[in-house]
This record gives sequence, C-alpha cells and structure tokens, in this order.
Amino acid sequence: MFELRPYHRKNSRLSYNPFKEMEDFERRFFEEPFTGFFESGDIAEFKTDISDQGDSYLLEADLPGFDKKDIHLEISGDILTINAERHSEHEDSDKKGKYVRLERSYGQYSRQFDISSVDAGKISAKYENGVLRLKMPKKHVELPESKRIDIE
Repeated sequence: MFELRPYHRKNSRLSYNPFKEMEDFERRFFEEPFTGFFESGDIAEFKTDISDQGDSYLLEADLPGFDKKDIHLEISGDILTINAERHSEHEDSDKKGKYVRLERSYGQYSRQFDISSVDAGKISAKYENGVLRLKMPKKHVELPESKRIDIE
C-alpha cells in the first residue's frame, strides 16, 4: 500500500561540528525559555495532514497569515513542492525603529511530497481561512488481464 510521505533532500555537508547540537540547545534554553527545548521560536516548516479519501488523497496544510498570491505549488517529476513566503512589515525603513518586540516569523517556507501514486494532472487546490487544501486523485492502476492457456 502506498503512503504519501514527505520528500526530504539529504544535506551533503562535508564539515561536521559535533558541538553544534549542544550549542543550539544551550542557546534555546537560555535565550528562548518559553519555547520548547527541541523547537525554535520560528516556523521551521508548516504542518500538514494527509488523509486517504478512497479514490483520492486530501492534503491540508496550515498556512495562517499568508496571502494566496504568496503560496506557490510546483510539480517536478513525482515531487510536489509547496512554497509559501511571508513578508515582514518591519522591513520597511519607516517602521524599523518603532517596534518594541518582534515575535512573528517571516521568510520562505517549503515542503516537498512524493506524489508518485497521484494523477498529477488532476490535482486541485483551494486556500481558505489559512488552510491550503489539495485534492489529489489516485492513479488508476490497471491490473493485467489473466489469460487461460489450454494444454494440448
């Protein structure tokens, strides 16, 4: 049975710093005490739910605060990429010095999914109330015909 799973590229870093994880933990512990120990205060990736609807899959991605025009879907081969970008107001030079505290995250967020069992040409998307919904029809797999061979 096929499962729709996130596609992750392997990071090919040549240099390894064995103390980086400990430094990150220490930084989060002392600088960001109100966030979880194993997550940063920024949005690392948006959360998704994928359900099997019988003849299709339904992918629901939480993207609150994004404008529809800033969400882009791209299919390359059997990989679906969802990109979303949130622009910040504090980038404006007039407002830069007026903020006392900035907690909302801004930037570009991306997720990739393997859609090899999906009919990519029939995917439909809808964005409403901060939730992106993709209806992804399954590919129809034709089973080979069985054929009887008579023995002479």
